[in-house]
Amino acid sequence: MKPEPFVIERTFNAPINKVWEAITDKNKMKEWYFDLAEFEPKVGFEFQFTGGTDENKYLHLCKVTEVIPEKKLTHSWKYDGYTGESFVTWELFDEGGKTKVKLTHAGLETFPAHPDFAQKNFAEGWTYIVGKSLMEYVEKANA
Repeated sequence: MKPEPFVIERTFNAPINKVWEAITDKNKMKEWYFDLAEFEPKVGFEFQFTGGTDENKYLHLCKVTEVIPEKKLTHSWKYDGYTGESFVTWELFDEGGKTKVKLTHAGLETFPAHPDFAQKNFAEGWTYIVGKSLMEYVEKANA
């Protein structure tokens, strides 16, 4: 049985350019996502950030692998010191002044069998990040 990626879709009451800026501008990202020291939506750009649970923090190592402005952004997602590599893809769809966001996190099964890397944790995290944090940020910015 082939492992299924985690996928979440939400439609935001905000134009596509606002959502694209929110997911590609490091100054905007730190308001709803992670505080990245640097980020550029360019293929080959490497970035990192620390995240995890209160008990365990992990250095995330990422590299942008695909960019189609205002449509698609993909980057790798690995943990320093651990095996496994996954890929996060943000896809944006213009819905006539609104924007449908589809986030896919594939390759979660490549991570070690560790409670912090359990699929349910990614599901909870992305559901909060996309379904609440990003939505509130872009809709507030659009108000």
